[in-house]
Amino acid sequence: MLVVLAFLTIDSLDASRAGGRQVPDYDVINQHIGYTYDWSRRLEVPVIGPAEPLFGRTYSLQEASGLMSFGKLVIQSRACMDCHTFFGNGAYYGPDLTKAWLDPAWSQIWMPMTGSSTREAAMVAFLMHPDQYPTWTRRMPNLHLTRAEAQAVVAYLKWMSAIDTNGFPAHFGRIQAQN
Repeated sequence: MLVVLAFLTIDSLDASRAGGRQVPDYDVINQHIGYTYDWSRRLEVPVIGPAEPLFGRTYSLQEASGLMSFGKLVIQSRACMDCHTFFGNGAYYGPDLTKAWLDPAWSQIWMPMTGSSTREAAMVAFLMHPDQYPTWTRRMPNLHLTRAEAQAVVAYLKWMSAIDTNGFPAHFGRIQAQN
């Protein structure tokens, strides 16, 4: 039994650590991240594509790792999980942020609303001044993020969207707007 437990522990760590089987290394933020339905697995999965520098630059693995640590600290210090969900954990007052980077609303609604030319710029603008942008019935409070803090959170959200979560959240890639 101990041998089986040891094997399962090692296998789980390999799958769930950054650079592991299902969790890409932090420098994946330098690439295009998409989402598609995998018919063989019968679930939506992230697709890592060609180079797509974040904020107009390419981060080394060391720089990206530092950015992820900073982004995670910002998320923790602002208690984002009091309203949002990450990987199914947290509250359900605000949107689930597991695949937030992939949300088409950033290009369809938020880029025009913020006057931004990129998804990451729109996300930073929103995070720095959420009180300036209407969010339908619920409003995100202004957490007074600096530009560096907002960029670190956006980088963390982009990395998180590249993680193979075995189809969680369900039907994310196939959600259609209701008329």
